[in-house]
Amino acid sequence: MSRPLILGLDTSGPHCAATLIKGDTILHAHGEDMARGQAERLMDLLEEVLAAQGKTWSDLSALAVGTGPGNFTGIRIGVSAARGLALGLNIPAYGVTGFEARAQISLESARIAIPAPRDMVYVSDSHGARIVPAENVADAAPNPTPSELATGAALHAARLWPATPEPPAPFYVRAPDAAPARDAPPRILT
Repeated sequence: MSRPLILGLDTSGPHCAATLIKGDTILHAHGEDMARGQAERLMDLLEEVLAAQGKTWSDLSALAVGTGPGNFTGIRIGVSAARGLALGLNIPAYGVTGFEARAQISLESARIAIPAPRDMVYVSDSHGARIVPAENVADAAPNPTPSELATGAALHAARLWPATPEPPAPFYVRAPDAAPARDAPPRILT
């Protein structure tokens, strides 16, 4: 079986990142820090990563996308892009949690802690994924760069290839800060 060509992407934090791998060989990786604008930048970035290696969308075997935990809007941007591309290209899209992506690139046995708002971190252990104060996790592995996160997602997907995945879905550890309005919706007159 030939090695799959996988395009990995991650927008789960204040960044936009993409990586192209063939099997376990990293062909090209690029990440940009950005607090806003991932939706506007993502498709151009993906095309730039493909073009840097002389590849096109039709060359891809699969996609990999970071599913969080992280920024709610960023996660939705990445997941929806991956699902739409997979549907249009008729290829699988693998959803990869931030814990799985970090495990692929971490050379240390340190605990994986993903930054969260308000001096908190997301951790995953025998109690499941949860959010804890950052001060409680002194042995955390260094935080990867955006391009390393996209690379970790792609490498994880390559390990799963050629299994048919479920469509990617956001991996949320906590409920969103915003809540739907409690007021009754307006009455529509006919």
